[in-house]
Amino acid sequence: MKPLFLKLHHSTVKKLLKMKKEADQDGQYRVSKRIHAAILNHEGNTSGEIAHVLKSSRSCVFEWLSNYAKHGEESFLEGHRSGRPGQLSEKQKQILSDIVESGPVAYGYLSGVWTAVMIREVIDNEFDVQYDARHVRRILDELDFSLQRPKRILAQADPRKQNRWIRYTYPCIKKKPTR
Repeated sequence: MKPLFLKLHHSTVKKLLKMKKEADQDGQYRVSKRIHAAILNHEGNTSGEIAHVLKSSRSCVFEWLSNYAKHGEESFLEGHRSGRPGQLSEKQKQILSDIVESGPVAYGYLSGVWTAVMIREVIDNEFDVQYDARHVRRILDELDFSLQRPKRILAQADPRKQNRWIRYTYPCIKKKPTR
């Protein structure tokens, strides 16, 4: 691979140094790192030396420098990182939304409340896609379903007996009783 050396005008170097300082202040450390690579290259360092100084791979440094040579300062800025594409299509999400809306009993579960694990099984059965329960919660949030936690109350409890237990019995059996 032929080494790439940038020949920058002194005003361009000043502008890059200013951009680097602003990026550092804004917390955009990756942008700052790319600008630093261009400045180091202008000073006569090869991409391998720059990679060693910046603790990055040589291929990344070479890509930053070649992008700068082609596209200019815009190549340093952060773009939208799309991430891994979703495995469920919009139509499948709509079907999932209809299933969740109809309830777990209608789908064949005995419970009256959906859990992330149950919905994960539904996604696996219907669409043959495996998700973690945590990601299922994200999908449900995206579909505008809210997380609901059950209240823990005794269905057939006597409120008077509960109150007496909380006020008299419980303080006596606590590890550190209040005075």
